[in-house]
Amino acid sequence: MTSTVTAAAVSKNFGAYQDAAVREPVIITKNGRPRTVLMAYEDYLRLAKRDRRVDLTVAISDDELAAIEASTM
Repeated sequence: MTSTVTAAAVSKNFGAYQDAAVREPVIITKNGRPRTVLMAYEDYLRLAKRDRRVDLTVAISDDELAAIEASTM
């Protein structure tokens, strides 16, 4: 289960929330609204690997397009 805490609480006891974030993400709120998430570095790496960049084909240069067309699996 994810914890939700205020930014002020995290500021006062960062070490404890840092330890908690290793076990589960900690949602940090500001003015009653979720603002940031504190999470384990391993979880961040796992999510970052899944992140994909999507570009429009019109943004690809002719040279890049030719290289894509010439590539093989």
